[in-house]
Order: sequence, then structure tokens, then C-alpha cells
Amino acid sequence: MTETPPPPGGARATIHRLSRRDHTRGSLLASMFTLALPMMATSGLFLVFQVADLAFISRLGDAPMASIIIVNQVLRQVVMMMVMGLSFGSQALIARAIGGGRLDRAEHLAGQVVFLGAVFSALVAAVGFGVPDFLFSLSGADPSFAVYGVPYLRLAYAFTFGMAGMQLFAAILGGAGDTTTPFLVIAFQVSVGIFAEWVLIFGHLGAPALGVQGVALGIAAGNGLGMIVGMTVLFRGGSRVHLRLRHLRPDGAAIRTLLSLSWPPAVQMGAQSLMIAIFLRLAYAFGESVQTAYAIGLRVGMIVPMVCFPLAGACATLIGQALGSGNVPRAWRALRIGLLVHCSIMWTFALALFFFRTQLMRLLSDDPTVIEVGSEYILYLSGAAFFWGFYFVFFRSLQGAGDMRVPMLISLGSTFLVALPLAYFLTHYTDVGRRGLWIAILVSTAVTTIGTGARIASGHWTRRSQAALGGSGS
Repeated sequence: MTETPPPPGGARATIHRLSRRDHTRGSLLASMFTLALPMMATSGLFLVFQVADLAFISRLGDAPMASIIIVNQVLRQVVMMMVMGLSFGSQALIARAIGGGRLDRAEHLAGQVVFLGAVFSALVAAVGFGVPDFLFSLSGADPSFAVYGVPYLRLAYAFTFGMAGMQLFAAILGGAGDTTTPFLVIAFQVSVGIFAEWVLIFGHLGAPALGVQGVALGIAAGNGLGMIVGMTVLFRGGSRVHLRLRHLRPDGAAIRTLLSLSWPPAVQMGAQSLMIAIFLRLAYAFGESVQTAYAIGLRVGMIVPMVCFPLAGACATLIGQALGSGNVPRAWRALRIGLLVHCSIMWTFALALFFFRTQLMRLLSDDPTVIEVGSEYILYLSGAAFFWGFYFVFFRSLQGAGDMRVPMLISLGSTFLVALPLAYFLTHYTDVGRRGLWIAILVSTAVTTIGTGARIASGHWTRRSQAALGGSGS
């Protein structure tokens, strides 16, 4: 397939050049920043959205705010983790195909990803409408929060297709080595989402004031319109991957290959969501204020990885494409450069979180207990960020190489054999109280990082067979 010739000049020419850079050769540092800077800018946009979203929902009161955060961080997070699992598997496969010069294979896989995303979204919507009360009860939240959480959950699940579509669109082009186009589309998505939330939560411009439900509908508006733009880009041939309707025809072999690489990271991240749900239950034993502080702290504490995680994602693409082209030494160099850059930026942001943790909590609550407990929790999270600097690059690099199951097993072992037993023991059989939860998080993060680092050091990920990431073609 011949590429579309670049525009004659200006911004469009720059975008064309960046989106079609060959990442299997040339400067790795340049490739990393070509991939990572648009992704970091995208994370910056999501950070702006998170801040605006928190500012909006904090005006609804502590209980509505905690209800929304609990749904997002536990129940909706499970759905998002499943979509992320598919996105990670998709990125690895498409990067391998592009690195090997098989554009037709990449486009065929992209079509199967879109098909799977549509089926999954329909199933989630059906579950959300069918048993929202039961689902909310699984979160471990204070039962009084259900009046806010259940309607929000129902709407959030109903509009999963927008969130899934945007995430998979970014994964498809990210695996192909284009992170610039997703950034432009997501900039539109975030702008629409913030504006729609402002209108629907508070009833501006003649709209009804919907409160908590306005949050869900505002997010859905941004995701839905962004997804439409993204799919238009893919189907009109304006990107490195050009979809046609024939690519959406289900292919059992390709779907099995995708799912075989997608379920391990989905299970891995789903276990993290389960751990959060259990920790919420343990936190509730110390009072509603502690649970609320933990819920808010979860949102604030995600600022650092949200900004830095794209660098690890860039490593996944570079390693996948390097291995696809048969250049193992380049994959090792990509890993080393990724660690250097990622740790530097992660630790800088973690220091900022450490020093301004109390001020951040004061922006979100005026309850002295919530502020104190939330600040204490963020203190431990800033310590965990030291290990995140290594861990995110380790596990995303392994995923980029198609090594999905071992990182999953390491993470599951750390969650169920370290984090949960340690948290229960410290909170029930020692006098450290709620701090036992924070200590357990820090210790399990260290264990997961060390285990994943050992897998990296073994070099097994560089010896993944071509069949593991190949599968049937179109």
C-alpha cells in the first residue's frame, strides 16, 4: 500500500512527518520523544480534565464526590482495565506488524480490535442497566452513598463505548508509531467533556442541573464525540492505519491472538481494582472520613503516573517495533533510555506531590480529618513513586515484547500474597491503624517492581517467538 504524499508545508506537513516516522532506525531518543511528547501532552490534557472534574464534583459535597470517585476507581476501573488489556495486546501486535513491514496485517488487526471493542461495550452496558445496585454494593462504599453512586454507575456503564473507542483508537495508532493524531483528537474530546460537565452538572445555558448524573453525561459527551472523530480518521485513511469495512469482519484466528495477549494485562489490572475495593472496605472500618480521604487520595495520587506513564508506553512501541524488525540490541537500548528518562521525570513529579500534598487535599475538602488522612496517604504514595519509576517501564516493555503472562503472575502474587494479607494483619493485629493500608501498598509496590525487574534481567522477553506475536494474517 502506498503512503499518502505529505502536504506541501506548514503544520500539516509537520504532523504528517511525526506520525509516519520510522521508529525501527535512527535516534532512539528522538523516537522516544516523538512518541512520548504527544502522549505526555495527552496526559496533561487528562490532568486538566481531572482537575476540572474534581473542582466540579467537589462543589456537590463530600458524599456525592466520594461516590463518583469510588465508582470510577473501583467499578468503572474494572471496565477500563479490561479495555486497557485489549489496548496493550493490540499495541504489541500492531507494533510488531509495523516493525516487520506488514501494514496489511496491522490494518486487519486494527479492524478486529474495533469489532471486539464494540461487542465488549454492548455487554458492559447490558450489565450496568441490569444490576447497578448489586454492582455498587461490591465497591465496599458506605451504603448511604448508593443514592448518588447507583445512577452514576448506570450511566457510566451505558456509555462505555465512547471510552473504549477512544482508548482503542489511541492504542491502534500508538502501536503504528503515531501518537500525534490521537493527541489532536483527545484535545477535542477533553474540551467537549469539560464544557459538557459544566453545562450539565450545574444547569448552565438553559440546561437542567443534573448534578451527579451530569458528570456521567458530560464525560460521555466528550468520549462519544471524540470516538466519532477518531473512527472517522481511521476509516477515511487520514492516518498510518487505514480501516475498511472488510477489516471489521470477525476473524477467529486474529481474535484469539488478540485475546491471548489481552487477558493477562486485563486480569493484572483488574486485580489492582479488586485490591482497591478491598482496601476501601478496610478503610471504612476506621470511619467514613477515612474512606472518603482514601477515595480522594486515590484520585490525587494518580496525577504522577498519569503524566509519566506515556513514556513507558513509548517504550512498549519502540520495543515491539524493534523486535518486529529483528533488532534485539535496539530493544535493549530502548529499555535503558526509557528508564533514564522515565525515572527522572517520575521522581520530579513525585517530589512535587510530596511537598504539596496537604495543599492539594485542601483544594478538594474542608473536612480537617479528610485533609489529614488524605495527606498522610499521599505521603506514602509519593514513596511508592520511587518504585513506579522502574516498574512502569519494566512491565510496559515486557508487554511491548508480548510477554504478558509473567508480569501478570508477579502482580497477582504481590497483590494476594503480600498487599492484602499485610494490610489485614497490620490493621487488625497491630496498633498502626489505618497506616497499615498505606504501608501494605508501599511494600507490595516494591515487591512487584523487584519481581518484574528480575524478569527483565533474564532477557527471556527478547526471545519471544515470532509466532507469539504473529498469528494468522488477513
